[in-house]
Amino acid sequence: MAVGLDTGVPWVMCKEDDAPDPVINSCNGFYCDAFSPNKPYKPTLWTEAWSGWFTEFGGAVHRRPVQDLAFAVARFIQKGGSFFNYYMYHGGTNFGRTAGGPFITTSYDYDAPLDEYGLMRQPKYGHLKQLHEAIKLCEYALVSSDPTVTSLGTYQQAHVFSAGQQKCAAFLSNYNTKSAARVTFNGRHYNLPPWSISILPDCKNDVFNTAKVAVQHTKMQMLPTGSKLLSWETYDEDISSLGESSTLTAIGLLEQINITRDTSDYLWYMTSVEISSSESFLRGGQKPTLTVESAGHAVHVFINGQFLGSAFGTRENRRFTFSGPANLRAGINKIALLSIAVGLPNVGLHYETWETGVRGAVVLHGLDHGNKDLTWQKWSYQVGLKGEAMNLVSPSEATSVDWTRGSLAAQGQQSLKWYKAYFDAPAGNEPLALDLRSMGKGQVWINGQSIGRYWMAYAKGDCKTCSYAGTFRPINCQRRCGHPTQRWYHVPRSWLKPTKNLLVVFEELGGDASRISLVKRSVARVCADAHEHHPTTDNNDIENKGNSNSTGNAKVLLQCAPGQSITSIEFASFGTPSGTCGSFQKGTCHAPNSHAMLEKECIGQDSCSIFISSGVFGTDPCPNVLKRLSVQAVCSTADANTQS
Repeated sequence: MAVGLDTGVPWVMCKEDDAPDPVINSCNGFYCDAFSPNKPYKPTLWTEAWSGWFTEFGGAVHRRPVQDLAFAVARFIQKGGSFFNYYMYHGGTNFGRTAGGPFITTSYDYDAPLDEYGLMRQPKYGHLKQLHEAIKLCEYALVSSDPTVTSLGTYQQAHVFSAGQQKCAAFLSNYNTKSAARVTFNGRHYNLPPWSISILPDCKNDVFNTAKVAVQHTKMQMLPTGSKLLSWETYDEDISSLGESSTLTAIGLLEQINITRDTSDYLWYMTSVEISSSESFLRGGQKPTLTVESAGHAVHVFINGQFLGSAFGTRENRRFTFSGPANLRAGINKIALLSIAVGLPNVGLHYETWETGVRGAVVLHGLDHGNKDLTWQKWSYQVGLKGEAMNLVSPSEATSVDWTRGSLAAQGQQSLKWYKAYFDAPAGNEPLALDLRSMGKGQVWINGQSIGRYWMAYAKGDCKTCSYAGTFRPINCQRRCGHPTQRWYHVPRSWLKPTKNLLVVFEELGGDASRISLVKRSVARVCADAHEHHPTTDNNDIENKGNSNSTGNAKVLLQCAPGQSITSIEFASFGTPSGTCGSFQKGTCHAPNSHAMLEKECIGQDSCSIFISSGVFGTDPCPNVLKRLSVQAVCSTADANTQS
């Protein structure tokens, strides 16, 4: 069918080894250097070079070191790869209920070179940019021949592309994950860090190494905007009237998505049970226990309108069982189970067969005459929440409902509660987010647009020290263990009006809405650290078919976010400093005017660059020693300076 559309361009099919001609099969993954298309006349395409990994509620946040990502891309190109495409290059946001998985967070930042808010993630963005420049320098040789491979050692190789007329490009690789290597190629010596590739566009000059990062490191921050959330009001999701509008009843428990058709995350399962007045627990005995087996993804349990408790699954194990003491009374008792979907399945073997909702047994344990199985009773179903049916999130409908005013603190933290407030758009152009750390689980809207699902599920994982060297897997490099997986939720400025923006929050578990705040994302600090002879593409002629003039002097570039400027230099040393961004220290060799020179060039500027050369600093602080320049600077906006 696809080929029959006669589009005039080739079709590509990823992860499908038996894609029929003329469809080109391609590779997705962290590495694709071992991939070959299923026919020799097809180009080698890498359709998804994974720059990071997705995040799930309750899981740690993954990051992929840029040294490894650059290594993977260079390794693919040196093997003769024709094309690579990053997934993701720009992180994003799963607004509304579009997050899949299930259990995938609203943030789809993915540790991408451009983050969820559209800001450069450094050093990932800059280091990949230099990689692309280096590959571009090799273009003429790369498209003119296939590589010839020469061994340079046990774990070292040279891949050489020759274009005739003494034009060639070489990739020198070191696959050892522990040790650096000094190799000889064409009579020259080259130092290769562990798990790295150096690119020589002219088979002589090393202009880039995947493990040597010289671009700036950026530390981001979330700052208060000063925009207050005013006129808080609340609305209780009415549990007492449940079932009155129900149009569906059935014997037994039905699958959730088949009923909701994804019109809502929420489905009520309702039934009743009669308790004899002679039950011993009514006279001080032990309360019965209610168990609810769910296929996913979460459930809140109510008996006679009173909240009994909640239970949740995970992405790895969607199924779970709720168990809790049941507060029953003599006579008819109403049991209501609010089942919640946390995204539709979107990947996995036969995921169309995965079930959602209360699908296992619902049983009362500990009655005088044993257990009472409610599974095959008559159940009533109600799709969605009353607040959803009333369209409380709409700016036009929100004012037509009798909301309750008063102190949020006095009302306490309650489950199934709607909150409403207004705020003015903050000045400036920094990206915005809601800080929802004080809340539990639910959804949030601004001016009727859904920001998405939120959940302060605490991240579990192993946030150990992360090394770039070696085959990457998401569990290798984790962050935010012991903290909420996602605390901040992106608010597009394009959704805002100058004044009186409507914020509506639906809280499932009970949270403190008075502590919700609007924050802005900006650069806190920028750092740069490079040696004076660091490889650089700056003095190479990219357009001249790979001709390389000289390696030139390296330089460091400091750049704040738009609207910011460099307000102070926290550290500067040309010599032999040690440490990394946030922990730099002076070494035994140090140019005394380092700090003054950086202040002169950078203070008040949105960006500045300094060549790493003894001449720039007036004198050589330690001749015949390889020197480096380490800098740490603070970026601020005018209003941030006023606030602080």
